[in-house]
Amino acid sequence: QVQLVESGGGLVQAGGSLRLSCAASGRTDTSYAMGWFRQAPGKEREFIATISWSGFYTYIADSVKGRFTISRDNAKNTVYLQMHSLKPEDTAVYYCAAGRSSTSIRRFQSDYWGQGTQVTVSS
Repeated sequence: QVQLVESGGGLVQAGGSLRLSCAASGRTDTSYAMGWFRQAPGKEREFIATISWSGFYTYIADSVKGRFTISRDNAKNTVYLQMHSLKPEDTAVYYCAAGRSSTSIRRFQSDYWGQGTQVTVSS
């Protein structure tokens, strides 16, 4: 079992930045790929970004490309989502996920999910 805990969400003005963190615990000896998703009220969960276990491969959704980056620190069992130039439409609950590969994460086939952290962007 792997437990994922997100942090770093909050209220920010449009144009601002936030960095989300996702700390993993439990069976962290397994080489999991990691990802971020978000879900706005009344909308389906949306894939945002994924990173391979090594960190060499990353994939960012077109909707946030150029504004969001994903990174990880395996020594800290933590994955990050750096968000810049935030827009009101970025308002959502952001979820961290762990999966066997970045491909499985992009296909919404993650093995583990966090509880989410709220990001609210005011105009």
